[in-house]
Amino acid sequence: MDTGRLETFSDGVFAIAITLLILDVRLPSGHASLTHRLADTWPGYVGYVISFLIIGIMWANHHGIFRLIARTSHGLVVANLLLLLCVAFIPFPTAVLAENLRAGGHDQRVAAVFYSGVFTVTAAFYNLLWTTAARGNRLIAPGSEAAAAEVTRRFRYGIPRYLLATVVAVVSVPASLAIDGALALFYILPQREGG
Repeated sequence: MDTGRLETFSDGVFAIAITLLILDVRLPSGHASLTHRLADTWPGYVGYVISFLIIGIMWANHHGIFRLIARTSHGLVVANLLLLLCVAFIPFPTAVLAENLRAGGHDQRVAAVFYSGVFTVTAAFYNLLWTTAARGNRLIAPGSEAAAAEVTRRFRYGIPRYLLATVVAVVSVPASLAIDGALALFYILPQREGG
């Protein structure tokens, strides 16, 4: 089977997840001025921007790897579903982070651990998807082996670095979010064609 249906379904899930992020960015109620309430919404903006970038980059890289994958298998479909399970879940930890970002203390750290932990699990399923396709180049399009090797090399960094962001969140929430943001920047950089 070609990958068309799988890619179309995946695009829909990515689009819905990225759209749901904005639904949790809301003005606080109260009698303060609009300017004050807009400024007071900063945690929602921070969560929205980081998660939007990460989901957007995951979608772009998903598109990129499927240019290298010639056909699907049952294992690839299941691995893709597990990845999409995580992607569709991302708006929830984003909302939890935004609600607790200004709180400080224990709840803020728990929210940041939860947030980065979800990206760690998502990276694991992303790697499972890629490994299912790339192991022995069994689903890779002929002539794309060098590009596939470059993807494999780049994907090695996701799990340990998101895990680092998760552990760092126990000590420093800003440092943890900086690591998440840096990973987004790393994965947005163009990949070298042909390894």
